[in-house]
Amino acid sequence: MDDANTVGDRTRFGFLGPAGTFTHQALLQLDAFAGPDPAEPVPYPDVLATIDAVVAGEVEAALVPIENSVEGGVTATLDHLAASEDLVITGEVTIPVEFVLCVRHRVRLEQVREVVTHPVADAQVRGWLAEHLPGVAVVHAGSTAGAAVAVAQDSEPGRVAVCAKVAAELQGLEIIEDGIADNPGAETRFVVVRRQGAPLPAPTGADKTTLVLYQRDDHSGALLEILDQFASRGINLTRIESRPTKTALGNYCFSVDAEGHLMDERMGHALSGLYRICKRVRFLGSYPRADRRPNEVAPLNANDDFARAAQWLDNLRGWTI
Repeated sequence: MDDANTVGDRTRFGFLGPAGTFTHQALLQLDAFAGPDPAEPVPYPDVLATIDAVVAGEVEAALVPIENSVEGGVTATLDHLAASEDLVITGEVTIPVEFVLCVRHRVRLEQVREVVTHPVADAQVRGWLAEHLPGVAVVHAGSTAGAAVAVAQDSEPGRVAVCAKVAAELQGLEIIEDGIADNPGAETRFVVVRRQGAPLPAPTGADKTTLVLYQRDDHSGALLEILDQFASRGINLTRIESRPTKTALGNYCFSVDAEGHLMDERMGHALSGLYRICKRVRFLGSYPRADRRPNEVAPLNANDDFARAAQWLDNLRGWTI
C-alpha cells in the first residue's frame, strides 16, 4: 500500500460524512473496522467527492449508498460509477434506516419553524411531517449528520433536524420524537468501491454482479433482448433501473444487479451475450451479498450443466477434418 491511502499500516476508508451519517453506521459494520487495527474512516461532504477520492488515490476504498428500499436507486452513485472506468464494487452492506426529530433548544411541535435534513430522508418522513408539522419549511443539508451539526449550532429555538439517533447523540441534541419514518423497516444498501484492478472477491454461492448496459440502438424489443440474456441462463435480476446517458434526450442505459458471480458459468455466458448485443457493457464487480442468501440456480443452469454442454460441443468439433 502507498502512503496516499494508508495511515501507518491502516487502510484509509472514505465515506459520506460527517460522523453520524447512516453511511458511517454502515461503514463500522465492515470487516475492515473489526479487530485491533481498524481502518481509518475519512469523511467527505457528498457522494461524488467520496467516489472521486478513490479514483484520486486519497483513500484505498469508500462506502457509498446505492439503493434504498423506499426511494430506489441513489442516482448520484449510479451515475458516477457508470461514468468512471476506474472503479469496481467489491462488497455491500445493508442497514435499517430509522429517523428521529431532534433540537438544541426544546420546543413544542407547534413552535417549529424549519426542518433540516437530507433529501432522501425528507422523502422518507414526508408523511409524518405533513401530519405533525404541516406547512413547516424543509431545508436540505448534504447529509442527515450535517443537518444535526447545523441545528447544534443554533443560538435560538425553532429549527429541528431529522437524522439518525447516533447523529443526535454525537451533537448533544435532544430527541423530541422517535421513529418518525413513514415506512418502518426501510433499509439502505451501501457498496464498497475500490480502484479498478482490486482483487475480485471469490465466488461464495451468495453473490451479486453489478453492470451498466448500453443499447446498441433504440429499437422495438431492445430491452427484451438484454433481459433474455439473463432469463435464458436462469439468472434473476435483483434490480434494474434506466438512467439517462446524458448525451441526448431519450438515450438511456440500464443499471443492473444480477444474482451470481463473474466466475459462474451461467454469468459468464450471459456477459458474453450482452457484450455481443450491447453497444457497451460496464462491469462494476461481483461480490458477496449482504444477506448471504444463497443464489437460486435454475434447473439445467449449474456450472456442471454448462461444462457438459461445452464438452459435448468440443467432441462434435473434434470430428472435423
